[in-house]
Amino acid sequence: MINLDAIRAPIASDLEAFEEFVKSRFSSEGKLMSEMLTHTLSSRGKGLRPIIVMLTSALTSAANNRTWVAGERNCSMRTYLAAMMVEMLHTASLVHDDVIDQSDTRRGRPSANAMWQSRNAVVLGDYILARTMASGMESAQYDLVSHIIGSVATLCEGEVLQSQHSRDMDTTRQDYLEIIYKKTASLISVSASAGAVSVIAPRGDVEQMRRFGEALGMAFQIQDDILDYSRSAHTGKPANNDLRERKITLPLIEVLERCTPAERLQLLDRLSQCATDPAAVDYIQGVVENSGGMVMAARTMQTYVDRAIEIVSHYDDSPYRTALVNLCAYVAERDR
Repeated sequence: MINLDAIRAPIASDLEAFEEFVKSRFSSEGKLMSEMLTHTLSSRGKGLRPIIVMLTSALTSAANNRTWVAGERNCSMRTYLAAMMVEMLHTASLVHDDVIDQSDTRRGRPSANAMWQSRNAVVLGDYILARTMASGMESAQYDLVSHIIGSVATLCEGEVLQSQHSRDMDTTRQDYLEIIYKKTASLISVSASAGAVSVIAPRGDVEQMRRFGEALGMAFQIQDDILDYSRSAHTGKPANNDLRERKITLPLIEVLERCTPAERLQLLDRLSQCATDPAAVDYIQGVVENSGGMVMAARTMQTYVDRAIEIVSHYDDSPYRTALVNLCAYVAERDR
């Protein structure tokens, strides 16, 4: 299985410099805010979005005859800024998500709202957003800011759309694809295209990277939803968390589309009980697993992975293209 260290290798020096770049821009004189920032920023996870920004900046620069040297720092401050903006938008959205979902854990650690109450966590998320936008504006990189900022509204729309369908338990395949595009794929898409924008790549390369990121983001979220049904996954969240929140994701949609009307009503009735009844959760998990819902969802996920690989395959061979192809494989194979 591909590991993240191999994917990070061509930009390892830049990732180290990037961490210092982030630390220098996120600090607070207030004791409580400083504690919350330290806790949240130290548990950001895999850092896939900054990796994508840096790799696509390198790929599109190489395509336009800029010399990139493996093992050395290759990224400009503009690229670090783009990487920081998408990463911090993602981080703020997760802080807010945990408040909305009343989640006590994030990646196996206590969430900000569990440690400091929801009202402080909301302010923390807002603070991260504000500092992120201020950094972009203060550096006068207005093209990057305008390119990235629209994703904030899209993320919000996705959250509201998911809440609406979770309440009504009426999510169709089309609804689901729209939700995961807005909640996940849109920001990964912006991450990929922002890498190209950061090196002033031609418009065609920016569009290609946007399409690459969108396909990769769709695959990433579908795999996340498959892992939620897997009791052996290492996601840092309880298994079947989506069912407890009455979210209808692709593994269950695959089953609902193929069952009889009576079976569908029975499954939806059990889903309505999942918030309070562990037996209902176990029942739906078993039906989805035994009916092939996870396998069928994985096939859909693979079509997006193949689409992403096909897009980057048009670029010349380089360590950056290889890393992006490996990232696609990682997304499909990961168990966390």
